[in-house]
Amino acid sequence: MIFRRIAFISSLIATAASCFTLGMIQSRGAEATEYAAYDARLDALREELQRATAREALGPMPTGTMGLTAEIADDARDAKAAEDRARMIAEVKEQLRNEMGLLPVRLLRERSSSFVELYAYDNTGQKDYGTAGYLGNGYFVTVKHAVVVLSDKEPRADDRKITALKIVYKGKEIPARLIDVGDAKKEVDSGDWAIIKTRNLDDLPPLRVDTAFAYEFAEPIFRLGNDYSKGIVVSTGYVGQRTPTGLVTALTDGHPGVSGGGVLDQRGALVGIPIGRMQGDYRFSFILPLRVEMMRKVPGFLPSLPADGPTE
Repeated sequence: MIFRRIAFISSLIATAASCFTLGMIQSRGAEATEYAAYDARLDALREELQRATAREALGPMPTGTMGLTAEIADDARDAKAAEDRARMIAEVKEQLRNEMGLLPVRLLRERSSSFVELYAYDNTGQKDYGTAGYLGNGYFVTVKHAVVVLSDKEPRADDRKITALKIVYKGKEIPARLIDVGDAKKEVDSGDWAIIKTRNLDDLPPLRVDTAFAYEFAEPIFRLGNDYSKGIVVSTGYVGQRTPTGLVTALTDGHPGVSGGGVLDQRGALVGIPIGRMQGDYRFSFILPLRVEMMRKVPGFLPSLPADGPTE
């Protein structure tokens, strides 16, 4: 009888010891997993801090928003663009929900049909993309760096030449030719503008141009452009400050491809063209206000100064 009691007690002690040992093993395993996850988060934070530090070290350099389709440009951009795109889409959707009521949707749709996708082909086989706004009689306004190779764009700019310009009309590319350009030698410059021409496109509504827009601080604006070569997309934003170089800063996205697109005021008039962004920040862009001299070779051009309220 005593033997059985001793055996029973010994069995209980052994079972308790086994459970304690198993619990310790599981606890240590959980701790090891938690430590590993913690270390992974620390590593991710370190990497993000290093990237942020590297970006800040570059400084706020303006850069054009002409899209590049060459493989070297795609490789450099794809990883960053994918991350930026998801964040930007969420921000733009929220912004559109809050602000699109500032301009009638019907008028915004009408104005969007006045912008076309622009493509430039060069002697190396590269195809770049941008945007152009229709002025009527076959004339379009865009940026110079979309149709001319500027000296600061590539190390060997002198070896690269634009051989063909085309716009997308009813789903097809049709030829265009260069008519006039500004005096810019680099991107994001007050002379970074150009006029191109194709055949008369009667079914495209010409834009109404206001060359006297005041660009008051915090005034709402609308940006239309060929985002990432995916077609004409609208975005909202606000006017910032005038720069000493004759440009205007704005809180509106400057995605690749929007160069040469349109900046509309709340009346639907074309008041400027997006020409660049702050390097590394798509949300902060530069606008080139329209000037009468840009239209010097557009026959019969008269600046339109709409009355208060939406233009019709």
